[in-house]
Amino acid sequence: MKTIKRKSLLYKSEVEYADYCLNHVEGCSHGCKYPCYAYMMKKRCGIVKTYENWCQPKIVSNALELLEKEIPRYKDRIKYVHLCFSTDPFMYRQDEVCSLSLKIIEKLNANNIRCTALTKGILPNELGDNNRFSLGNEYGITLVSLDEKFRKTFEPHSADFSSRIESLKHLSKKGLKTWVSMEPYPTPNLVRQDLRKILEGISFVDKIIFGKLNYNMRSSEFRYTKEFYNMCSNVVIKFCEKNSIEYHIKNGTQVENKNVQWGREIVNSNLEKLVYT
Repeated sequence: MKTIKRKSLLYKSEVEYADYCLNHVEGCSHGCKYPCYAYMMKKRCGIVKTYENWCQPKIVSNALELLEKEIPRYKDRIKYVHLCFSTDPFMYRQDEVCSLSLKIIEKLNANNIRCTALTKGILPNELGDNNRFSLGNEYGITLVSLDEKFRKTFEPHSADFSSRIESLKHLSKKGLKTWVSMEPYPTPNLVRQDLRKILEGISFVDKIIFGKLNYNMRSSEFRYTKEFYNMCSNVVIKFCEKNSIEYHIKNGTQVENKNVQWGREIVNSNLEKLVYT
């Protein structure tokens, strides 16, 4: 795998549910086509030129050295460190990435800094080793469907959904805190699916984050996007409250559409058939 060097690694995140973050890889081989916000930003800034370039990740070779310098500087300010927002710490079938991620988490934990991690890959079983990693860490997967045909179209090189869930369940059984990011959740014109079945498949987790799909022209073709996400958000909230699961609805996902005043009961009735396919 190609490598790059950086001048810094840790940074204060501006994401609503995060604290500090790091991205120790440039690019991501999962090649998500939602489109990927991270890819769009890196392309806009001129850091990557093409989608193909983005799908050939480069590891930050001096990541551990940077941590040695930055941990003492930021340690008193950090509540936790998230891996990652512009790449994937457990990129599917990328052993070098996974190995470095484990070393980074271990180093942070050794300095009494807990970590959160989110992946579309498979969470390694090693994370359940409490002699090496902190029990305070939180591990998550992105899961927006159970439909493998959809995954192969929109997340073409990621791990299959069932393997992600099983790796998360393994860590949950070890007593670790687990969570699922259901973002970006697709509109029905992209995939017809039953939201309840997805939620039931992850009922063992401690937290669910739910968010809408952005930056996709095809999603804008769906007429009742706001109503759909309002209804989905309510389903997630009720499910989580019933099952004592912590939840977070991303900003802008649940909003009132004041432009649709007529036929609301008919609209909601039709939407229920799309939410509960």
